[in-house]
Amino acid sequence: MKELDLLLRRPFSSSPRNESALFVTGGLFLEQSLPNSLVSSVSASNSSAFFPKLRCRPRGKGFLSVSLSVKGKGGFVQEPEGFLEKNGEKREGNEEVEEERVVVERKKKKERVRGARTGAMNTTKHLWAGAVAAMVSRTFVAPLERLKLEYIVRGEQKHLFELIKQIASTQGLRGFWKGNFVNILRTAPFKAINFYAYDTYRKELLKLSGNDETTNFERFVAGAAAGITATILCIPMDTIRTKMVAPGGEALGGIIGAFRHMLQTEGFFSLYKGLVPSIISMAPSGAVFYGVYDILKSAYLHSPEGIKRISQMKQQEGQELNAFDQLELGPLRTLLYGAVAGACAEAATYPFEVIRRRLQMQVQATKMNAFATTIKIIEQGGIPALYAGLIPSLLQVLPSAAISYFVYEFMKIVLKVE
Repeated sequence: MKELDLLLRRPFSSSPRNESALFVTGGLFLEQSLPNSLVSSVSASNSSAFFPKLRCRPRGKGFLSVSLSVKGKGGFVQEPEGFLEKNGEKREGNEEVEEERVVVERKKKKERVRGARTGAMNTTKHLWAGAVAAMVSRTFVAPLERLKLEYIVRGEQKHLFELIKQIASTQGLRGFWKGNFVNILRTAPFKAINFYAYDTYRKELLKLSGNDETTNFERFVAGAAAGITATILCIPMDTIRTKMVAPGGEALGGIIGAFRHMLQTEGFFSLYKGLVPSIISMAPSGAVFYGVYDILKSAYLHSPEGIKRISQMKQQEGQELNAFDQLELGPLRTLLYGAVAGACAEAATYPFEVIRRRLQMQVQATKMNAFATTIKIIEQGGIPALYAGLIPSLLQVLPSAAISYFVYEFMKIVLKVE
């Protein structure tokens, strides 16, 4: 090591022009048996006094290229300490950077996992909010739902009050809730998917458009897409329920019995009877239902009264408020807007509902397509036949939609859905 140091010093100590030299290069021939660690042994601490700017590069076998930078009378340009390695001991800076990078990557990974868990939990709570809303609303209006099905499926021609007396006398009070459990099994996942899909589609459309607020067109598109999504996933349960309340449905032995009967006699795809008219019905129905509600809600929140209410809610954020006080529209206005939206959607798409129910009642031997079924309904009862049971249906939809939206908004607050 000393010999190498002296060898490098000698040319400069004897040269009269060493002060003006700017860059000096040279080299050493090395023995083949010389260890590779010799290059790294020239550390910055040993050479900082006279050779602070030293670069050593092996060139071929047995030759070491040495470069020295010179700057005026001050000697050599200083190189940051740790430039040269000594048997790999001076890598503290690189190791710290690597450790920091690993720590950052671990933090990002934990955040991604935590975000995925939070998102899954939020989705679950969102779906539960819609499911509970369906359970409460359907149980409340089950008698009206039963009357509507009597008009659509059985083709009842009796007056509404006569039909009520007949059900009460023949089946008792329980008769009005006949098929309600199956209805809940159908509507709970349907509403859960419907509400969640609408909120998801609406947010995605808002991101794509880049607007500050969802437009009416985006609301209608999101509502239609949500209706189609929920219909495709949930129509089998609706078909089974319709089969159970139809004439002879009591002999099928409940949900499992009706399911087996349809599979054995008509095949698996019989569960999707009326899918096309259902989609045609639910697309505009979802568009109108969610679109009308959101339009009414947006109009109120931009009104002076709505702005005042939102301002008051923000001022009370630190206080403990019950779920009713946290409703943006308030309890009464939430119920009212939900009822209006439900009535508009039902009136606009009711004929499709009638056609769908008739298709679900068909057997394989006399099966007809949607168009032929529509013609047959009109031939038998005229255009009014497409609106058979509309009044009890509206009586059912008004409280159902009102309660459904109210419970949904309420449960989102209780479950703290983001």
